Amino acid sequence: MRTRRAAPLLACVIALAACGITPTDVQDRGNAPTVRIPPPSKTIYLLRDGKLALEPADVADDTVNSLLGALFRASTQPLGDRDTALRGFTYLRTKNSFNPVHRDEVQLPRTSTLTVHISGEGTLTRLGKAQIVCTVQQDAAYEIVKIVRENANRPPVSEGRYTCGELK
Repeated sequence: MRTRRAAPLLACVIALAACGITPTDVQDRGNAPTVRIPPPSKTIYLLRDGKLALEPADVADDTVNSLLGALFRASTQPLGDRDTALRGFTYLRTKNSFNPVHRDEVQLPRTSTLTVHISGEGTLTRLGKAQIVCTVQQDAAYEIVKIVRENANRPPVSEGRYTCGELK
């Protein structure tokens, strides 16, 4: 009997001495912390005073394809004090060595070479190649960039394999 009476008394003593903090209602302390993510804004390589210069480019997303699209679109616009060696050339597509994704497979690069397919007449200068290669190599996944020119009624022609460092 004694333990039956002592149990409720012990529970009350423990509850009173539990932590010494009085409970309060929920209090509003302002808005929850949030992060503002700006839209993707990357850079492309244009020419300033005959040398490569990083310039901002607003792109739909942060993929290499979006950057290359912006680079070649710039060659059709007036650029003020900047210029491009890609006038007369068109970006077609890129091809890398990613194998097709199988169900539940994570797509990983099988090699670090990206092939950029372009079209256009005339000579693709060293500065034009540098604009393409250095723009691509902002993505560290690609160590080598191969440029292939495709024109109608002619077989594709390789313009070479490069790194940004060797073209600067």
